[in-house]
Amino acid sequence: MFNKSEYWIKQLNDTMGNAKDFIRDFRIYDVGSYALNQLTPREGYTLHENIAYGLKARHRLDLFKTHKPQLNQPLIIFVHGGAWTHGDKSSYRFVGEAFAREGYDVAVINYHLAPQYIFPSYVDDLTLALNFLSLHQQKLAIRTDDVVLMGHSAGAFNVMSAVYHPQQYELQCRAQIRAIIGVAGPYHFDYKGDPLCAEAFDQSVPFQQVMPYYFVASNSIKHYLLMAENDQIVGHNNTEDFDRVLKEKGNHSKMIVIPRTGHITVMGSVSSLFSRYFETKEQILISIEEALKP
Repeated sequence: MFNKSEYWIKQLNDTMGNAKDFIRDFRIYDVGSYALNQLTPREGYTLHENIAYGLKARHRLDLFKTHKPQLNQPLIIFVHGGAWTHGDKSSYRFVGEAFAREGYDVAVINYHLAPQYIFPSYVDDLTLALNFLSLHQQKLAIRTDDVVLMGHSAGAFNVMSAVYHPQQYELQCRAQIRAIIGVAGPYHFDYKGDPLCAEAFDQSVPFQQVMPYYFVASNSIKHYLLMAENDQIVGHNNTEDFDRVLKEKGNHSKMIVIPRTGHITVMGSVSSLFSRYFETKEQILISIEEALKP
């Protein structure tokens, strides 16, 4: 005999399963980024898309050239987040525009994603992009004499790991990195079995052999660690621990809490559409100006 109750329970379970798959593959920030990019102004900068910095498919970057160049033009390199499994530079036009309109050239890079590519491949990609930009600065009409690395979430891990890594990378611009700006970054956590990012790391390798926290060395780089006040994804202890070890090594480090933001909205709030309502963009600009002072 047909049981309506069992039928609807099965339908509900199937729907819930499909919903979980949908949520996993279609993150809420895709909607936000798409909307922001559609509304992002097109004037004030020139966009050069899909510049190949290497031979593989995702070795691509977008370069935003400001229409208000400074005397000694700095370069910002931005690395997106997405738990190392998700995300694309095309979703971050609003970041390039936000800082190009303030007089900075901005490179927004893609990198290879898990589970096909795991640590340290995405950090390798970043270092490849940095060396490409240094080698081709004349052709691209950019300067890498004053470099600012900036990343959000997984991207913040990547920019820190380019400098603090188990094996030091050969970075042509290492001595020219003036600042590293990490936004809601995970710098010190155990990824074993982590539901969001376990597949981005070799689970047989202890996190102590991977996290940038364990490889901090003394240098002259200025570090600005931004935290979202209401971050429910990356714990504040990541930033607090990293700030402490940077200072223990004699490095400059400044923690900045951005009020009224969460893990995703802290990055979205740099958009020219919303930056007047939040402190994020202003704090980043203040940090860059401070770092570039002679």
